[in-house]
Parts: sequence; structure tokens; C-alpha cells
Amino acid sequence: MKPCRIKVVPFYKGHSLKAMRTLFLVQGISLFLPLLLFSFVAVGQQVPAARDTQKEDKDHKSEAAPAGAAVDSDTYKVGPSDVLMVSVWNEDKFTKQVVVQQNGKITMPLVGDIQAGDTTPKDIEVAVAKSLTKYVVKPLVTVTVLEVGSKKYYLDGLVNHPGEYPLAVPTTILEAISKAGGLQDFANKKKIYVLRGDKKIPFNYKEVINGKNMDQNIHLEPGDHINVP
Repeated sequence: MKPCRIKVVPFYKGHSLKAMRTLFLVQGISLFLPLLLFSFVAVGQQVPAARDTQKEDKDHKSEAAPAGAAVDSDTYKVGPSDVLMVSVWNEDKFTKQVVVQQNGKITMPLVGDIQAGDTTPKDIEVAVAKSLTKYVVKPLVTVTVLEVGSKKYYLDGLVNHPGEYPLAVPTTILEAISKAGGLQDFANKKKIYVLRGDKKIPFNYKEVINGKNMDQNIHLEPGDHINVP
């Protein structure tokens, strides 16, 4: 067998420099274009997949059970305008969101009205379970406070976030100010007061924040107005 001989021809032979540049440009484009198209196809396949994943996450979150308000189910006293979630295990027709009426009652399917006002969520669970025994064998009931509407306090004046706040758990004046984002720069820290009905209760923020006269840092009651001049 005769060895194969390769004849090397200078790239510029018979061609002008301009022509060779054009040839190299065309060859470069022909090599690069398939890679570019492949990249677009790969990205196009990834985007729908990412959208599907986001949709699944969104659907999963929408199916999650609603979070309750931060209340103690053993001690919190339910009142009018509170929003409750009554869940009965494996009984969708008895699982529903209810609002406590002004007379303190909630209404359940088939059962009718049940007293909820001035009772705890745990007490309501027992009352609902007792009422459902006619329709469900050993009902497992859970009552969650979704929104506190019956007990509120108010912050006015030079706080960072004035407004209406739910009194879901025992809250002191200092804790309430912290929840409102603290005091503004020009607030009079020594002249803060709480309006409780016709009473004006003084509160010296500067003393309390330094651990002095802590007895003035009282717990709030429904309807209290904290005023920060």
C-alpha cells in the first residue's frame, strides 16, 4: 500500500486577502449558527418547565390550610366579629369558616346556632363535637381563630406605623409600641399616655426602656388608645 500524501496548499493561493476573509466569515457563521439555534431550543424547553414548577408551587400553597391568628386556644375568649375556622376531620360539609355574630353565636350546617362568644376555641371544639354526634361518629373537631375582630387597640401620634391592632394575646404598652415600628424621632417619650374610657394613664417610655418604674408598663385592654405626642 502506498502511503497517503497530503499536499499542503497555502490558504492564500489563488485568492485575494479580502476573498479569504469573506470565506472565513461564512465558515464561522455556518459553524456558530447551529450552536446558537441549539441554545435557543434548550432555553425554550427550560422556560415552560420552570413555569410548570412555579404553577405547582402556587397550587400547593393555595391548597395549604389557612394560618391562624397568634392566640392561645386554651385562654383566648372569642368575641363578636372574630373569624373562626371550624374543621371536622374527614367531614368536608361540616368544615367551614365562620364569623362570630354579635349575639356571640356561630352557625353550622344542620346543627344550627352554637354559642361561641366569651368561650375559648377549645370550648367551642367540645360544643361543636357534641352537636355533631347526631350526624358523625366520634367527630374530631379543631377550631382555629383566623382573625381577631372583637379585641383591638389603637396607636395614634408619632409612631412609625399608627393604626388599629388586634389584641390577640396579652400585650403591654412597650410591646405595642414595638409592634408599631417604634417611636418617630421627634416623639415626646416622657408624655405618652393611654386613653381607657375617660381615664388617662401616663407612660414614660424613656424610664421603661431603661428598666425604671416598670409597673407603668401595663397590659392593654380592648379599646385602649395609645397616644404618642
